Amino acid sequence: MAPNEWLTKQDFVKMLDVNLLGMIEVTLSLLPLVRKARGRVVNVSSVMGRVSLFGGGYCMSKYGVEAFSDSLRRELSYFGVKVAMIEPGYFMTNMTSPEVFNGSLQASWDQASPEIKELYGEKFVADFMKTSNLLKPSWSGNLSLMTNCMEHALTSCHPRTRYSAGWDAKFFYLPVSYMPTFLVDLMMYWGAPRPAKAL
Repeated sequence: MAPNEWLTKQDFVKMLDVNLLGMIEVTLSLLPLVRKARGRVVNVSSVMGRVSLFGGGYCMSKYGVEAFSDSLRRELSYFGVKVAMIEPGYFMTNMTSPEVFNGSLQASWDQASPEIKELYGEKFVADFMKTSNLLKPSWSGNLSLMTNCMEHALTSCHPRTRYSAGWDAKFFYLPVSYMPTFLVDLMMYWGAPRPAKAL
């Protein structure tokens, strides 16, 4: 998770392989059994699959999970198979720990070209790293908000199509995803660090 121009194609490929293509491969390999049992497919996406607040492959991969799950739901409905998506907000996991987030950001910065480093400046990197602590809500350690959604999606007679796990998902990210793009852009400009050479 870093500004797109700090990254290489391989950075995107690595994220897409794990978060999107791996999920597709597992799902497709099990579909004959799921169809035969009239089972369920429950994929974990993210609120970042609804609104892309930062660059890198993560948001792209989660948009892909959303698209794959939507099309799969429509295709499999003819066979009695239900497809649901879990769209969690921010939860404390290995990926979201400040050490991992900041380490990943620093590695992306270190590989960036001198031109990019001049455009963004060291202050941008430091300010961007500080945002990882601001994003952490008080409920982020309560994973039962997520597992309750999974349980419902797997065991309910009438599962929902989408589950928003976490209060931030329900009351911030979901409404933001329906806002006009220019308002979301303004919110991002207002709250995000600015590159050193920004106009």
